[in-house]
Amino acid sequence: MNQVKGKKKSRQHGVRGLPRGPHGGVQLLLVQNVEHLGKAGDVVEVKRGYAVNYLIPQGLATIATEHHKRMVEKHKARLLEIERARISSLRQLAENISQMSISIEANANEEGHLYGSVGPNEISKALKAQNVNVSPDQVRLQGPLKELGLYTVRIHLGHDIEADLKVWVVPTVGDTQLGGRK
Repeated sequence: MNQVKGKKKSRQHGVRGLPRGPHGGVQLLLVQNVEHLGKAGDVVEVKRGYAVNYLIPQGLATIATEHHKRMVEKHKARLLEIERARISSLRQLAENISQMSISIEANANEEGHLYGSVGPNEISKALKAQNVNVSPDQVRLQGPLKELGLYTVRIHLGHDIEADLKVWVVPTVGDTQLGGRK
């Protein structure tokens, strides 16, 4: 019976060693994002049982010491710096795309109607041929392009950065349909 009490005491002592928050809970630093609680790096206050039985054993959180908080702040500052550089490069890419125009060859009839259509995949491939990596889901079309002509296509690069690309849909070179068979 003494052993059980001893275990309880040491267990309670471990719980007592956790830093208290202003509302009486336990202050923890999240190591990973926890749904409905916070993001990695956030200092949160939770009930003791949740901290001791779930968050800490699962490796989702650690004790919010001043040292850990400083480390997280340095890490957040570094991530912010990286994010700023990424946004800057996206803005530069948007400027470059806005000054570009691409041509996409397609089979068409005499009236200029395409036998198929030009969609995001073809536009993405044409940009990649010019060393601009844009995925098809970044190409914003109102609908597939079904006629020959010049189109302005919006390219969404992320972080609310967009560019307008000029797309020429031209007949396939050597297309006998447009040559006008008689």
